[in-house]
Amino acid sequence: MKQTIPVIGMACSACSANVERKLSSLPGVESASVSLVGRCAFVDYDPSIISPQKMKKEINDLGYDLVIETGRDSTEVNRQLYKSLLRKAILSVVLSLLVMAISMHWIPLRDAFVSNLIAMFLALANIIICGRSFYVSAWRQLLHRTANMDTLVSLSTLVAFLFSTFNTFWGDAVWGTKGIEWHTYFDASVMIITFVLIGRCLEEKAKDTTANSIRQLMGMQPKKAHIVNGESIEEVPISTIEKGDILEVHAGEKIPVDGIVIQASSFMTSDAAYVDESMITGEPTPSEKKAGDNVLAGTIPSQGSLRMKAKQIGEDTALAHIIRMVQEAQNSKAPVQRIVDRVAYVFVPVVVGIALLTFLIWWIVGGQTMLPQAILSAVAVLVIACPCAMGLATPTALMVGIGKAASEQVLIKDAAALENLQKVDALVIDKTGTLTIPNKNIDFTKADEIPLEQRERLKPYAREAVQELREMGIDVFMMSGDKEEAASHWAEKAGITNYQSRVLPQDKEALVCRLQNDRHFVAMVGDGINDTQALAHADVSMAIGQGTDVAMDVAQVTLLGDDLRTIPNAIRLSRKTVRMIRQNLFWAFIYNVICIPLAAGVLYIFGIHFQITPMWASALMAFSSLSVILNSLRIKHK
Repeated sequence: MKQTIPVIGMACSACSANVERKLSSLPGVESASVSLVGRCAFVDYDPSIISPQKMKKEINDLGYDLVIETGRDSTEVNRQLYKSLLRKAILSVVLSLLVMAISMHWIPLRDAFVSNLIAMFLALANIIICGRSFYVSAWRQLLHRTANMDTLVSLSTLVAFLFSTFNTFWGDAVWGTKGIEWHTYFDASVMIITFVLIGRCLEEKAKDTTANSIRQLMGMQPKKAHIVNGESIEEVPISTIEKGDILEVHAGEKIPVDGIVIQASSFMTSDAAYVDESMITGEPTPSEKKAGDNVLAGTIPSQGSLRMKAKQIGEDTALAHIIRMVQEAQNSKAPVQRIVDRVAYVFVPVVVGIALLTFLIWWIVGGQTMLPQAILSAVAVLVIACPCAMGLATPTALMVGIGKAASEQVLIKDAAALENLQKVDALVIDKTGTLTIPNKNIDFTKADEIPLEQRERLKPYAREAVQELREMGIDVFMMSGDKEEAASHWAEKAGITNYQSRVLPQDKEALVCRLQNDRHFVAMVGDGINDTQALAHADVSMAIGQGTDVAMDVAQVTLLGDDLRTIPNAIRLSRKTVRMIRQNLFWAFIYNVICIPLAAGVLYIFGIHFQITPMWASALMAFSSLSVILNSLRIKHK
């Protein structure tokens, strides 16, 4: 069984890596992929060995939660968690300002001990009320011998708080008697928590924006339906509809399930209604629907009304299939992401090691007088290191890219397909049903006597699509089982110079293989069973949405509608998405390479007295994650 399960409580890439590793290790789980941005896990498991309840218990022990209960809405759960996070962030800001006011002597208090004592209690309140989740999570991670961003936050704030508490009570006795100047750093401990909380609030809002496309698709699913019960019509929840039920849909209402029209009428005609199917096909002109025609869930009659018999319900409708495909694609991982996940897994322990090394070097080189500086430098290293930026770099760009593709009538099956599309430099396309549309009601026994323009017609914008592909540096090859005259005619009409006629399925496959042997990265576009061999061997396989189920099952990309410009659009989107991933990874990597040494105080070696303080380190860490998400969101506007 394959199931998408919402995950609650993940804050960084190390979190998602830990959940994925735990799920993958459970007996009965064949594979598991966890999306930090999508906040869900895609699990392939054997229900006879393991149940979702067992998975939930294991993940709860790790400090996270799986939403498996019927009626429990993960969107609402995340919304409540966000509100709680926002409240904590606001309170933390207030406490931080109070501690800062005391530390900077904005509030005049003559007794330094009293000032430090008040600051200590305020910082302790901040830790217990606002930052408690960090410490609980870090403790659970420690029990399972793992670590995440909460580990770094907990370590840094506790060290700063405990060192400051020590100095408050024994600073004069230990450091003052030796002539060593000492300070408290309660402001650093509270500001770290504050900036991290603010950063997570901003991240959650930004992540929420990346999921808009899937929510828009889900919003197309109606909640109610009108069922015909004898002479009466009742409004019922869509969940109660069964196959074979007779439903009535009026203009402006969403068709509740997939079905067959049994009666239709409009002010234009007594036997047809007109249905807006643009959300599925991308075609702006409403489709005429008469008795016997199929209608799809989520589409809307723009004129007239119809009665229909329910054919596919619930998870079996075409819209549900599209939503599931987009969700699975957004959950899937590109090859580059798996490398990043391995880096994120060791990142936190490595950073802890660097912080410890920083502390030892400052202490050993500077002696006892530099102990406060050694502690602060180690704290700054712990805070500024950010696996989140690296972990978010790929999935945010992929999620936005795949969602954008879905809104443009391009369904991408997995992240690898989106990543590979940008490499395509040769495209093989089938003719009949892919490049052209066969005309209905033709007597094919007299095909040789019928003019070519009456057997079939070129799809809208086919020539423009081919021209765009050629301008992008992609060679286009047309393959057809039709006679030479027809193949030549339609190739010329489409602007294709490379074509073959009277080909068999194995000939299409052979061309794909030959192009690959010539070091081309090949995409194959087809719609029928005779294209499946070539689709299976292509580097990227693309099927037409009105084609056979077999072709769509084999294909990595499904094109909805008849506008072939979706092909160059998909390739351009892939190029932009991959470019965005590379930008994100570059800046995330550079951020850590530059900022960790600066936090450790490496510039002191060169006589430059500059170092990133713990407070600024927390602000920079939050900004790095947010910048990656905001950069990825630019794809939506391109």
